[in-house]
Amino acid sequence: MSVKASISLTDQQNQFARTLVVKGHYSSLSAVVQRGIELVRAEAEREEMERAALRAFFEDRAQGTFISKAEGQRRTVDMIDRKRRALGL
Repeated sequence: MSVKASISLTDQQNQFARTLVVKGHYSSLSAVVQRGIELVRAEAEREEMERAALRAFFEDRAQGTFISKAEGQRRTVDMIDRKRRALGL
């Protein structure tokens, strides 16, 4: 189903869209606008999926075990020491 809608474009947007039609990339100005809307929709869906994945990651992480600041510092120092020894420093 199609719906007629009135939109406003800048001169630059209009010229770019019409050039795409003239070059045969799209059949009409409406097709260019429809493709743009589909790209924005797909981008919004992808961003929402990424946010959901991050929320799930942090929720999962919040349920995990934590180490103290002192333990984290000790592990970091140990890791640096191992790296230095492996590199002969």
